Amino acid sequence: MKKWNVLILPAGTEVGREIYRSLMPCKEVALFLGGAQYNNHAMFLGEEYHLFDSVSEPDWLAQLNAFIATHQIDAVFPAHDDVTLALSQHQQEIAATVIAPSYETCHILRYKSLTYQAIVQSIAEPTVAMPKVYNAFSDIHAFPVFIKPDRGQGSQGASIAHTEDELRYLAGNITQPIICEYLPGDEFTVDCFSDREKGVLFCQARTRERVRSGITMASKNVALENIHTIASELSQALAMRGAWFFQVKYSADNRLTLLEIAPRIAGTMALNRVRGINFALLSLYEHARMPLNLLLNSGDIEISRGLENRYTHRLQFDDVYIDFDDTLVINGNVYLPLISFIFQCLNQKKRVHLITRHSGNLAEALASLRLNLLFDSTIHITDGTPKSAHIDSQSAIFIDDSFSERVEVHRKLGIPTFDNSMVPLLVSSE
Repeated sequence: MKKWNVLILPAGTEVGREIYRSLMPCKEVALFLGGAQYNNHAMFLGEEYHLFDSVSEPDWLAQLNAFIATHQIDAVFPAHDDVTLALSQHQQEIAATVIAPSYETCHILRYKSLTYQAIVQSIAEPTVAMPKVYNAFSDIHAFPVFIKPDRGQGSQGASIAHTEDELRYLAGNITQPIICEYLPGDEFTVDCFSDREKGVLFCQARTRERVRSGITMASKNVALENIHTIASELSQALAMRGAWFFQVKYSADNRLTLLEIAPRIAGTMALNRVRGINFALLSLYEHARMPLNLLLNSGDIEISRGLENRYTHRLQFDDVYIDFDDTLVINGNVYLPLISFIFQCLNQKKRVHLITRHSGNLAEALASLRLNLLFDSTIHITDGTPKSAHIDSQSAIFIDDSFSERVEVHRKLGIPTFDNSMVPLLVSSE
């Protein structure tokens, strides 16, 4: 089948990263990364990064359609709430499929107040409770209360107010605030996938063990009573399709209460992606109306997310010379990041050479580790000559754990040298 050309926009968000990680290995997809001109992680993935105006700029739609025509884009995957809303609003004018529900659904879900109203109007007795919303300060008879932007994401601007004075101050600094009852219980995110005709095909609640800037950094799957019923009610009431999620929290009287719903991928959906639910790919299938089959691995899985370093560089080289003992092999084990780099070089048609002073039978050592077919050449130095004497390429880099060996090669040949701690600079792909 023809590959789908898929644009992730904006690719530099946490949501964009999860979509990229989901679709990058898929043979059915060719990815294009785009977004605004600002320093972001998508610029460091080794893929071309295409510049786009913000959806708040007047010419963004014409610019997007020009890109779609030039690159024959089949689908645009929004990776931010405002972009999801804008793309869904202009779906009929966009010359590619927008991977999102209808504009009506996206508009409702962009506002917490509209979300609560829509659910109450659509479901006579929803299984999940709606939080009490205070329309005026005079309606509040007990503190604390929770205040947040009616239109917002990632807990931005959300605060607990313990007094009326504190509430008035916070409200004065929030555009379109919504004031709700304070929910003191545990909070959960529920990852969902819906088919427009069959309804909810997957839903799984997960914890928010560690949260940073509204993003779940540690999570594990849990069972919540009636969660599939809740997901099905919400999905039907709001005409959900593809990947989406909602967040709930226990109230003071131990009722599971809705916080918000988002019609998009969540970054920590990775927890269930590695169990077999590729939300991004399934969403492409759903929009193409392809048959959907889900295969889920069982077992308890936890996720912990952290900062990740990515680099760009302007190094140009055709040959790589790598030491064996304590570099490629450390304490009898192959150093896996270096193996990743070696295969990256092979994919790029660069030559990889082993250069070593190994004291034993090198052929047997390589064969025992299944490394004997990996190198373009093997240089086994047994006469004590310097390694620089055996490097005959001027377009080369040298990787060795020994500082003295690196100094000798650099001084003699002037080529870049690295130890294992520097290898991450060289690995350019996820």
